[in-house]
Amino acid sequence: MSDVEALACTLDEAARDVRAIPKLTDTAELDVATAYAVQRRVIERRLARHERPAGVKMGFTSKAKMVQMGVHDVIWGLLTDAMLVESHVEVDRLIHPRIEPEIAYLIGRPVRSPADVDAAVAGVAVGFEVLDSRYLDFSFTLPDVIADNASAAGYGVGAWHEPRDVSNVGMLMEIDGRVVQTGSSAAILGDPMRSLRAAARLSEQAGIVLEPGQVVLAGAATAAVPLPKGVHVRVTASGLGSVEVTT
Repeated sequence: MSDVEALACTLDEAARDVRAIPKLTDTAELDVATAYAVQRRVIERRLARHERPAGVKMGFTSKAKMVQMGVHDVIWGLLTDAMLVESHVEVDRLIHPRIEPEIAYLIGRPVRSPADVDAAVAGVAVGFEVLDSRYLDFSFTLPDVIADNASAAGYGVGAWHEPRDVSNVGMLMEIDGRVVQTGSSAAILGDPMRSLRAAARLSEQAGIVLEPGQVVLAGAATAAVPLPKGVHVRVTASGLGSVEVTT
């Protein structure tokens, strides 16, 4: 078993067993390129269990997060259809569940290069992402979080709207009717479209085509908050309506 295969197996089994593990870099040398290879292998294991590719999620899309992690570019993770949350999140199946408000894009035609992506947008929606680090204490280095699929665990989207300018859309997240986060889509690289273009760039580099029907989560408009059991969450974006989920 290769190092990549062994590390992917460790992460995949941690997620399936709902068991936090020490970060990989505690015992393994892991650079960014290898971390992405581990991420890809984790997803391949999920696809082998009959999940299907559903799109990508972007991470480190705020300047503050880039500074915190000491990086100068975004990262990404891969989504599968099993991560789509229709109405309920089973937080008992997660280790460190958190949730954040997102802007989501719907891909309407194949995206093979960044030049394709602007014209490929078929819709935009308010959404949310459920995060779950597989590492002890939600503590990791850059290669660790990349290998762990950028902490992806689940996502949901509201009603799709015709493509429009969402560069500065007010966003609100409530838990049981109490406001827990407010922000603007401008926090996503100044304009979520920049994040979408970055997704196209990273997909081209990885040899991945974004296919019609897939989703790009452009990034969080606010910090993530813990997601407890037995609550109702609503995320609202001006002009885009809202999306709701229970735990």
